[in-house]
Amino acid sequence: MTKTYRASAGIMLTPAVALIGVFILLPMLLTIWLSFQDWSTQTPFDAAVFVGFDNFREIFGSTSIGRDFTGALLNTALYTLMSVALILPLSVAFGLMVYQRSVAGGTMLRTVLFSTYMVPMIAVALVWSKLYSPTEGPLNQMLGLIGIGPQPWLSSPSTALMSIVFLNVWQQVGYFTVLAVAGLTQIPGSLYEAAEIEGANPWQQFWAITLPLLKRTLLFSAVIAIINAVQVFEPVALITQGGPVGSTNVLTYHIRRVGIERAQGGLGSAMAVTLMLSLIVVISAVFAFINRRDDE
Repeated sequence: MTKTYRASAGIMLTPAVALIGVFILLPMLLTIWLSFQDWSTQTPFDAAVFVGFDNFREIFGSTSIGRDFTGALLNTALYTLMSVALILPLSVAFGLMVYQRSVAGGTMLRTVLFSTYMVPMIAVALVWSKLYSPTEGPLNQMLGLIGIGPQPWLSSPSTALMSIVFLNVWQQVGYFTVLAVAGLTQIPGSLYEAAEIEGANPWQQFWAITLPLLKRTLLFSAVIAIINAVQVFEPVALITQGGPVGSTNVLTYHIRRVGIERAQGGLGSAMAVTLMLSLIVVISAVFAFINRRDDE
């Protein structure tokens, strides 16, 4: 029975494994191979010339290529850090509000939060570009009502990246609120009842019960939020095109510009491999940090 079961499971998994191999593993291996080649995207693969680690030396060098790559890597790190730092607390706060059905407007809040994630990013980017308009934009108009002058949301290097972060948080927070609510449903109500009997107020219950038992959910949310943030592309491509002065030039957009527009496929592949390795290191560090906290 065991051998038959394993054979049946293998047969049923074969199509899925084949699809993963063709559409995920094979492109990854091809990208890694191209990162060691001098290759133009306007030529076939057999025209690639092996150059070893020269592409990696160039993107981390002191030339303009290296400076542009380092700037894009830093922008991506800042974008990811700010997005995760805003999404996780907001998802927990909104999750608590949605989970408590007695809260006034809870149904409306659930509808609004969940619907934002369903809107295509292209539509979100176009709408937010109008919201950020320096003259007729609603955001600056509302600031004017309270005596604050118009802000250069997307036209200033000091605010452009943060403006894209706000767009991302608005679009993503509904999904992570769903995850937070799912985590809250796994917390036994008897724990809160016991805490109330002991005299713990809601704030103490949150720190002693809710937050510790949400740790696994928050870990999963953090990993997904990091992956989503690192992959940001549409808002930059549609709104800022990496500007002003390269302040929103994130790695995915920079890789596309180098690898496709400039046809430097080897350099673009090296950048993509570096991004993948950086993401693996960051995710591993997050898991290591959580596991260490569990052991303490």
